Amino acid sequence: MDKLTPAYMTDFHSTCATKIICTVGPATDSAEMLGKLIEAGANVFRLNMSHSKHDWVREVVFKIRRKAAEMQANVGVLFDLQGPSIRTGELAEPYQLKAGDHLEFRLQTAEAKLDYSTTVNYDGLLQDVSEGNTIVVDNGNLLMKVEQVQSDRITCKVLTDGVFGSRRHINLPGVALRLPALTEKDLADLEVAVECETDYVAMSFVRSAEHVTELRRHIENLHGRAQIVAKIEDQQAIRHIDDIIIAADVIMVARGDLGIEVSIEELPIIQRQILENCHRLGRRCIVATHMLESMITQPTPTRAEVTDVSNAIFEQADAVMLSGETSVGLYPTRCVQVLKSIANRMEKEGRLHFEDQAILSGDRQKATKAAISLADSVEGSALIVFTRRGLAATQASVLRPKHTPIYAISNDPVVVRQLSLARGVTAFESPFLKDPERMIAAAIELLKEKGLITSGQPVIIQGDSLQGELLADSIIFMRAQ
Repeated sequence: MDKLTPAYMTDFHSTCATKIICTVGPATDSAEMLGKLIEAGANVFRLNMSHSKHDWVREVVFKIRRKAAEMQANVGVLFDLQGPSIRTGELAEPYQLKAGDHLEFRLQTAEAKLDYSTTVNYDGLLQDVSEGNTIVVDNGNLLMKVEQVQSDRITCKVLTDGVFGSRRHINLPGVALRLPALTEKDLADLEVAVECETDYVAMSFVRSAEHVTELRRHIENLHGRAQIVAKIEDQQAIRHIDDIIIAADVIMVARGDLGIEVSIEELPIIQRQILENCHRLGRRCIVATHMLESMITQPTPTRAEVTDVSNAIFEQADAVMLSGETSVGLYPTRCVQVLKSIANRMEKEGRLHFEDQAILSGDRQKATKAAISLADSVEGSALIVFTRRGLAATQASVLRPKHTPIYAISNDPVVVRQLSLARGVTAFESPFLKDPERMIAAAIELLKEKGLITSGQPVIIQGDSLQGELLADSIIFMRAQ
């Protein structure tokens, strides 16, 4: 069913600066489908640990690595931890609820007193909520109001008609929850993530910089090198947003839960503010959830979805993410093609200049800014960044060259994969040599072999890894030989 190509979608095989994250699931976990997604333009594969078994995860990561090596593609892997979500218990049969009905959420040790009754997996819920609070169930499919809080249960009045099933997700807009940063499941999943040498770990329901620090400590204790993606999903996170941005490596605007936790009309404004703050503070940012939701079952996106994706790219998100569209959808490769087609068009159209607000806190960042200014002033130039840890290349990406492609060269394959989430960066692994002139010549030859630069093309060299007479942080202008 994933074969049709509308006439308006063209230029699928060209590259775009915006990176694309695909969630892997039953629709895409075969080696063949993973290869098709890479060919279509996928840069990072997300594994949703809310629904993933460890044996399946190990197998899928092996397939991703092998297929990427076969295709000589730089592809990252992102483990998305479930986090401390509040869920209801199991029901023998779903409840058909009507407005005005009453339902109780009770401790797992308490007996049911009402006809409509369910347990919750978070005992602290009874201490966190108050009478009058709104409870949102199943991503907004049901709304309830807390009428009574007792020692072992909460009684709620149902505000909207709907079906209430097992293990439904609960949101409490405006309520400060005292959930732990990481659950036992998260820690078990994290061990598997480090075992699989994942490139990124996404932390759900981050509410403070301390949560990010806690996750980083666990990764380091396991001797992992994964970068941290902090998912912004509630009002507590918004209140501490700058501290979270600084503590994390990447920020994700997770609009599913966030759109429930905040007033819906505020969501576009919050998205733009987070992107602006990420540019200012030098961090990458992902926009996620409901990007092409209709394409789970339909071969073409809605006009509203196209506009939504276009706005995220105009706001210069580093990456956009597909969830159910590629994990269970009928048209996974077409979804990637649509994102790529929109990105290609929007990147030619202009942008918001959030990069002008970037804080340059040291000489190295100022040198990167100078290199980009030079590249932007020389028509047809390319920027080559040598980097050991990815910092120089990431900084160049955050500063957003107008037209110049960024080619990152690192001797570390982990760094190369972690740059798969840096907008406008194409990264390659190449050994670092003691002779900087030979190292530069080898990099230029590699890029020529890939067809990315040509002899005589203006090239700006910058980075944190040149040695000898060509000092680190220097800027070199030359023409490719």
